[in-house]
Amino acid sequence: MLQTTNRPDSPVSIIGAGIAGAWQALLFAQAGHSVTLHERGDAAMTASTSHWAGGMLAPWCEAEVAEPVISRLGQRSLDIWRRELPDTPFNGSLVVAHPRERNDFERFARMTEGHRRLDAAALAALEPSLEGRFRDALFFPTEGHVEPRRVLPKLHERIVAAGGTIRFGSDVTAQDLDGLVIDCRGLSARDTQPDLRGVKGEMILIETSEVQLSRPVRLIHPRWPLYVIPREDHLFMLGATSIEAEDTGVSVRSALELLGAAYAVHPAFGEARVVEFGSGLRPAFPDNLPRIGVRGGKIRVNGLYRHGFLLAPALAELTLAYVERGQIDNEVMQCA
Repeated sequence: MLQTTNRPDSPVSIIGAGIAGAWQALLFAQAGHSVTLHERGDAAMTASTSHWAGGMLAPWCEAEVAEPVISRLGQRSLDIWRRELPDTPFNGSLVVAHPRERNDFERFARMTEGHRRLDAAALAALEPSLEGRFRDALFFPTEGHVEPRRVLPKLHERIVAAGGTIRFGSDVTAQDLDGLVIDCRGLSARDTQPDLRGVKGEMILIETSEVQLSRPVRLIHPRWPLYVIPREDHLFMLGATSIEAEDTGVSVRSALELLGAAYAVHPAFGEARVVEFGSGLRPAFPDNLPRIGVRGGKIRVNGLYRHGFLLAPALAELTLAYVERGQIDNEVMQCA
């Protein structure tokens, strides 16, 4: 088992500068550790799963299908996001449905907490673009969202400002490094964690000035909730499929469903310009739950599945608490 230490200046090497590794590096650097963050890609991070993420910070919505530990860690992460990046938008999120999905909408309401029901008038007051589109909605007022391609560079800047070092183009494994190593390589860590699998999440980026939204809108769908996330510069991200496949790209079927979902939210999306199609492979264990594993003097943080931006801050906090105080979260940590 890894020997914990109270020395704040002890060096730490972290592999993987995606959302999981970035939060590990930031919290360890802020705690006074000498942090080096290794990333095999370049600073643009276009090969990272985080590049294709939705960036939703929605622990109460996720409770509809996720285990309670996801909600617990997600709610803690929201506090850390607010503390470290106070400009993070916490405008809430909306869940809507058309009449044919009414039963699924009511089920979603029963399975989740932290929301209030809006009638059509209240929905229109909150999001004028949705006036007359839905008879009611579920509003989760304390949830938030980030734009991954903008927030990840901000986290990298914060790491450097806290005294950490980032080495892009550094293709290393835990065995290549001495001292405390935190492995956040995602699917690339299957050389040491063979039970990881990739779950494809597809997205489409569209552009229109005809619709204005201040928060993510989830549309109840027969197979999976589809969401429309506002970005800057009149952009909207459409997601998010969860497909048990490890190929890349977006299928015709998924593209039709994602674009159809946007049109079902507002017909003006039908005239939007398609900017980008893409997909990322989310690392997941068989139970779809995150894991902090301690073995052979190394720490492995992985299996964030579709909750990377939601869980990464809380998982980094747990790792730091273990290293500095020996504190163990039995729901997440496995020590051998």
